[in-house]
Amino acid sequence: MDLATVIGITIAVGGIVGGNIVEGGNPSALVNLPGFLIVIIGTLGASIASQPLSVLAGLPRALLTAFSPSNQHNPSETVELFVRMSDKARREGLLALEGDVPQIHDAFTRKGVQLMIDGTDPELLREIMEIDAESMKHRHERNYTVLEFMGGVAPTIGVLGAVMGLMTVMQHLNEPDQIGPGIATAFVATFYGVASANVLFLPLARKLQANSRNEQRYLQLVIEGLMSIQAGDNPRIVREKLEGFLMPAERTTTRYEEAGVAATPISRREAA
Repeated sequence: MDLATVIGITIAVGGIVGGNIVEGGNPSALVNLPGFLIVIIGTLGASIASQPLSVLAGLPRALLTAFSPSNQHNPSETVELFVRMSDKARREGLLALEGDVPQIHDAFTRKGVQLMIDGTDPELLREIMEIDAESMKHRHERNYTVLEFMGGVAPTIGVLGAVMGLMTVMQHLNEPDQIGPGIATAFVATFYGVASANVLFLPLARKLQANSRNEQRYLQLVIEGLMSIQAGDNPRIVREKLEGFLMPAERTTTRYEEAGVAATPISRREAA
């Protein structure tokens, strides 16, 4: 489970409810079934009208990824994999990599390596892999776009709920003791709309977008690794090229370490 998502939402909800309590409010006043139905069901209905059903059907599964660990791929291990394969391919040929294919757990990488072994033309191989990567990016984009739409619609529907509540209050102006509670209840719908947008929908959309960017960075690393092996690059060149996709903390070696000198917190550009 991705603790950042869980902790972030918990802190946000806790801060809102805690602030309400400090101000002397009653948390139970935030519970209002009509307001919940107006905002949540209304937002869901608007989202269904704006997107194909196939996109909405896949949204729950996409939301699970926001709560899943973001490091499903280990880029450092993938770099090491390509370095080993490049060394083996230079010594024994691409066909020698056939036995390594079943040990590759990532389907995207496994497909690319198999195509490379089968002798696919380099330009065609790159084109096939980039089409797969772009298709995956499009699927991810559809998911977080829906959440962004929900985050934009929910506050407006919350205002609509408040207006509906005030209309009901106006019908009971001859009962002064009901006006105050009625207005408070009316504004709960606005609270639901703003809170759901800024605590759930928009943060989750941003998380899915960040996960998608990380996925695309990983896929590009794989594509460049395949191209390097197929071109017969030296393993050291393969490492240097692929480590450019890694964050500094993910890199397993530096030029200092390769020279037998203890690594220091200095950038790769300065090390050059």
